[in-house]
Amino acid sequence: MKNTALMASLGLAIIAGGAVASNDTGGGKHHRPHHSFEELDANGDGKLMKEEIEAHMQTRFEGADTDGDGALSKDELLARVQERRAKRAEKYVDHMLERHDADGDGALTMDEMKARRDGKMFARMDANEDGAISKEEFEAMRAKHKKHKKQRKQGADDSTDGAAD
Repeated sequence: MKNTALMASLGLAIIAGGAVASNDTGGGKHHRPHHSFEELDANGDGKLMKEEIEAHMQTRFEGADTDGDGALSKDELLARVQERRAKRAEKYVDHMLERHDADGDGALTMDEMKARRDGKMFARMDANEDGAISKEEFEAMRAKHKKHKKQRKQGADDSTDGAAD
């Protein structure tokens, strides 16, 4: 019974886009679908049937089951998670290059990275404008950043209410 529940959970996670959804620091996120409705709607009738979901899950499962034994081993699950993380990391790096690579050479120099911020972060952290960042100012900025990140995450979660997790 426990194995059946585990496999069902893993199957649902695979449908949702990966065995584990997590950020780069290892903290968990809510599972969200990573596939469009159109991808799941195999017959294109504008409705998702149980059979379409099951077929999609089977295809994803088979893709993760690299040895073809009909079961996902720890190594296969880890490989799947690492593959998804690598894709997210590549998107992040592409985004960084798009924003910061002023000369378009596909590499970031320190000057290009500094030019984007132009000392703004330091100025925001130096609350008393004395030209130095105290431990208190540093911790205050860290807390502010953490709060902002939590609000952004909460906003993203609110925008997906009602979506299949």
